[in-house]
Amino acid sequence: MEGLEESVDVIAELDSVESGISFFKNSPKLDLLISDIELLDGNVFQLFEEVEINCPIIFTTAYNQFWMQAFEGNGIEYLLKPFNQERFMSAWAKFKRLSWSQEEQSSILEKLQRVIGNQVLDKPTFKSRILVPNHKGAYFLSLDDVSFFLAENSLVWAVDQFSKKHLLKESTLRELEEQLSQDKFFRISRSHLVHSKFVLGLERYSKNSVAIKVQGENNLLVCSQSATPDFIKWISES
Repeated sequence: MEGLEESVDVIAELDSVESGISFFKNSPKLDLLISDIELLDGNVFQLFEEVEINCPIIFTTAYNQFWMQAFEGNGIEYLLKPFNQERFMSAWAKFKRLSWSQEEQSSILEKLQRVIGNQVLDKPTFKSRILVPNHKGAYFLSLDDVSFFLAENSLVWAVDQFSKKHLLKESTLRELEEQLSQDKFFRISRSHLVHSKFVLGLERYSKNSVAIKVQGENNLLVCSQSATPDFIKWISES
């Protein structure tokens, strides 16, 4: 197009609503539409009722009564005929500004998506040790040494691989679950959280549940019926 610094490809020239419908239903993606209002078989807004236009539009027309309809859609400029080169170049500059803005927004969105995606992909940080209070103050117990956690009588204990019980400050297993890696610990019942590292074997407990042998405990720990399918899958993948 004359006077433009950019190289422009004119994809099609259409003169009717009918040809417009046929074109836009099969057209490639467009950057800009320059459109008159009155076409051979109607006005361009009849076309817009039939097809979806996603690109910005510069309207060129001899009629001034359609400007509200023009800007209700994708219209960015309304050039009344006759208009000069300077007026058109002003409209073109507006299109370029809007295009640049959209590209910039897309770039920012892509960057945000990458940041958010990385945050989602990054595994959350879990505790590697837990604080155990005692009469002297407190000491740290490594979670790698905990065979399972036990909740009984409103108390929560950590039982290590040597069967030693450590009384914790937490009052429920739910408080602990939020601090533990689900790759390592599994809640098998209302009373027990087990460490995959210390699961020694399984036995059938009932038709729909299993009993679990863990290091540091002489008795088998019973997995609830509702948790059994997920536990078997989890321990198989650990």
